[in-house]
Amino acid sequence: MAAGTEPETAAERARREGWRGLFDDVASLYDATRQGYPEEIVGTVIATAGLGSVPSGSAAAAAAAAAAAAPVVLEIGCGTGQLTRQLSGRGFNLTAIDLGAAMVAAARRNVPDPTVTFEACSFEEFAGSGPFDLIVSATAFHWVDPAVGWAKTARLLRPGGWLALLSNGERYAEPLRTQLWELWQKYSRQPVQLSYEPRWVAGLRETSLFGEPVEFQHESELRLPAETVLGLERTRGTFLSYSKQDQDAFTAELAALLEPTPYLDVVQDTFVSMAPVVG
Repeated sequence: MAAGTEPETAAERARREGWRGLFDDVASLYDATRQGYPEEIVGTVIATAGLGSVPSGSAAAAAAAAAAAAPVVLEIGCGTGQLTRQLSGRGFNLTAIDLGAAMVAAARRNVPDPTVTFEACSFEEFAGSGPFDLIVSATAFHWVDPAVGWAKTARLLRPGGWLALLSNGERYAEPLRTQLWELWQKYSRQPVQLSYEPRWVAGLRETSLFGEPVEFQHESELRLPAETVLGLERTRGTFLSYSKQDQDAFTAELAALLEPTPYLDVVQDTFVSMAPVVG
């Protein structure tokens, strides 16, 4: 069976189910430090899915929606609205869900658009019936039960509808890149990959429920305050799984590494893989 579509081991399932509920406790920090998605990437996703939206925030959005049936879009794992805010205002009928109630509350504040429906629930428990023209998930689909995710997204999409999966990652310059990796290894007490490919990449390539994926990536050069970087690294699932003692020690060591530099040049890597449902 292909990598990414094989059943989880008991350890993988326990880790995923245990970690995915940790983010709600740091919703404010997540909101303050997690970066959004490049407009070019969002526009390409929408164009590839053939939704024909108008530019975000355009006054023509309402007219476009009234002239034709609005595209129906579902966002899985909206967090505090990093992608939601870029999907709103385009004339879509948009539903955004997230497991965490605090995450959803923040997303509602960040996206005060009455045409967006928010719901605090997991995708496994989501009761919406669709059909959706586009289902999108940004840095979140790896938290969905793989035994449910592929089949349920395929079932909720209209014939020819698209699933788009995005991820953001931050790349630091040396020596911080290696120093941070060493910190993760120290406190995780096991080997940590310096970089990795999300499991869903192989899953979307190999599942028979979707057609040939379209993949593209984008690099954004950012200049972030050291305080933002410190907070960002403290919203990782790995960090949140640490004991309070290890969290405090990790934070102190990372703060010491960042102290000499008030701002850091960071490359944000955004990757997208999207494919149409078969049938």
